[in-house]
Order: sequence, then structure tokens, then C-alpha cells
Amino acid sequence: MKIAVGSDEKTYLTDFVIEELRKKGVEVELHGPLKGEKLGWADVAQSVSERVREGACDQGILLCWTGTGVSIAANKVPGIRAALCTDARTAEGARKWNDANVLAMSLRATSTVVAGEILDAWFSSGPDENERNNIDKVSGIEKKYCRRPAPVLRD
Repeated sequence: MKIAVGSDEKTYLTDFVIEELRKKGVEVELHGPLKGEKLGWADVAQSVSERVREGACDQGILLCWTGTGVSIAANKVPGIRAALCTDARTAEGARKWNDANVLAMSLRATSTVVAGEILDAWFSSGPDENERNNIDKVSGIEKKYCRRPAPVLRD
């Protein structure tokens, strides 16, 4: 599995998330200041989301001060279903009920303990096929309002 990870600043939490992913055997692709690039949160969100959209990365993880900005920006990219998660239950639900493919977290409000729990929940959950109708409806809304149709995403 390959995950695109981006943040508008490099912090102890971003370092922790990257290390946890590597411990899980995940290939990590860094974006923004994590890669030494001077990019703001909107640009980082776009960069990570485009890599997920085009299939170069299986999923994405984004961080900014509140997590809100990156989640909003990421969700502007067709085919992206970014979820701002503050706890493990929300992360589990985002994967299970929404088939979220980008995880957003707050640099300000997320401790390393909670981040570890969020990552564990995110990677141990997957889409519930009973929710496929709702997930497809979200894709339909996106197609209605976007110029380009969203690609078929891999599981």
C-alpha cells in the first residue's frame, strides 16, 4: 500500500504519523514541507488528493492546524472523499460508511496517542458494502456538479 502524506508544516505529530505508517509496512510519499517544499495547506491538499485520484497512491493523509482546511480543499478534487477525524470511532466510520480515501487530522488537537488510535482504526476498517448505495449517491452528486466525472477508485 502506498499513502501520500502531506502537511503545511513539519511537526512532531507529522513525524509520528510517518513513522507509524512505515512501521505498518506502508510506502509513504511525502508532500509539502514534509518533503522540503514550501507549500500552504490548500496546495498540499491538492497535491496529495491528485495523487490519490490518479491512482498513484492508494490513499492520502493530510494535516493542518485544524484539519478543516485540508479536508475542504481535498474534497474539491473529484473522486476524493476526505474525512476530518478526531478519534478512532470517526476514522472507522469514515472508512466503513463513507469509503473515505483521504484522512485529515488536526495538528493542534491530535495527540500522538489519539493519532495512533486513528491510524489503527483507519487501516483496520474498509467499506461496508451495505453502504454502497449511499457512497454511489455521493459520487452522483459529484458528477452532477463537476465538469469531469470522477474516476472509478480502487478499493
